[in-house]
Amino acid sequence: MKNYIFTLFILISPFQILSAQNNEALIKEAIKSDSLFWTAYNKCNVSEMMRFIPNDVEFYHDKGGITKGASNLEITFQRNLCGNKDFRLRREAIDKTVQTFPMKKDDKLYGLIISGDHYFYINETGKKEFRDGLAKFTDLWILENGAWKMSRVLSYNHGPAPYLNERKEVKLSSEILKIYNGKYNSAKNGVISIETQNSVLNLVAGGKTLVLYPEIPNKFFAKERDLIFEFIKEKNKVIKMNVYENGNLLEEDKKIE
Repeated sequence: MKNYIFTLFILISPFQILSAQNNEALIKEAIKSDSLFWTAYNKCNVSEMMRFIPNDVEFYHDKGGITKGASNLEITFQRNLCGNKDFRLRREAIDKTVQTFPMKKDDKLYGLIISGDHYFYINETGKKEFRDGLAKFTDLWILENGAWKMSRVLSYNHGPAPYLNERKEVKLSSEILKIYNGKYNSAKNGVISIETQNSVLNLVAGGKTLVLYPEIPNKFFAKERDLIFEFIKEKNKVIKMNVYENGNLLEEDKKIE
């Protein structure tokens, strides 16, 4: 056993050990550069973002096509991502999905692939931030003259972010539920009906039914989307229903009967 351990030790040269340590340090630097890039992205700091972009960058987007060259990508950032001061995107990587893949030649690190899934949040002036999109990313970072550059970018499989309901349903008496029954005038859907069914309310509009679950006595929620329905009283009589989506007031529906 001693001979085996000694043989294994001499097979691993000091050069290999130093090389492995150097590669590990470089990978940490690449991950830090990636973090700094996305911090700048979320702040719409285009000049800071471009610090990590090489002249020959290639960006592939499954909705927006191909963008080649640093100058073209910078224009895209300025016009699209940061062109409207009242609209901003915030990107958030989903930690458990992120993976890194070292790229080497002759055991020398020359690049790092970082891939995974990320969410996109919409921020509009005067409105509450909400999670809107989900996509996959694969970014190739290349080590150039001692600095890490995001050389190739793939952004794909874009779609809506799944809604994860975290609200808790409470039980209300049938007497409380029935006071919300009736018809309401919706600016978007015309006349809608609220009907009691067991321990919930049914919202009926255009032949479709949406189940509303009670959160507190005058506030209900949908489980499929971030929709809140708040019933407003005046002199103990329901006069309207306020509808909120993603925390923002969507419409006020007056009760008509």
